[in-house]
Amino acid sequence: MGGEIEIHWVWWLVAAIGLGVLEILTLDLVLLMFAVGALGAIVANLLGASVAVQVLTFAGTSLVMLVGLRPFLLRNLRRRTPVVETNVAAHVGRPAIVLTEVTERSGLVKLAGEEWSARSAEPGWTFPVGADVSVVRIDGATALVGPPGAPAQPPSTPDDAPDDAPDGGPDAATGAGSDGG
Repeated sequence: MGGEIEIHWVWWLVAAIGLGVLEILTLDLVLLMFAVGALGAIVANLLGASVAVQVLTFAGTSLVMLVGLRPFLLRNLRRRTPVVETNVAAHVGRPAIVLTEVTERSGLVKLAGEEWSARSAEPGWTFPVGADVSVVRIDGATALVGPPGAPAQPPSTPDDAPDDAPDGGPDAATGAGSDGG
């Protein structure tokens, strides 16, 4: 009884450090909550609790952290960390230059240094060679384009289209911009 050395706290410390290191790799804050639970078990051990109480402390602390603190931390983390669009989604809203006339059926634009097949985002919109356009959305390997500054979700009916939007008439060539030379 007097010669035994209690070392359960070492195992809890190893678990807390291991979970903390794994959390760095996953960044979803779940393993961090379990690491805090292991720290709670260390406190229980240092207060002289039995192994069963230490395990219950670990489970209870982890559960409270997962349910109570993790959602709050995730909300704040997402609010402060900007969403960075990647791949195809990153092209929406980018400017492009028309290489071959863009109609609702076909066309070609230069987008981020690459040639993309393109269509106008709205029926009736046409864009001449050299016109500046904006990518409204990506449909497969085709960029759907509109006038510069066009909203990412264009109007679904032609009646809702803005009055200054190119409609394929004489204003399309003058209102869409030029290539500067």
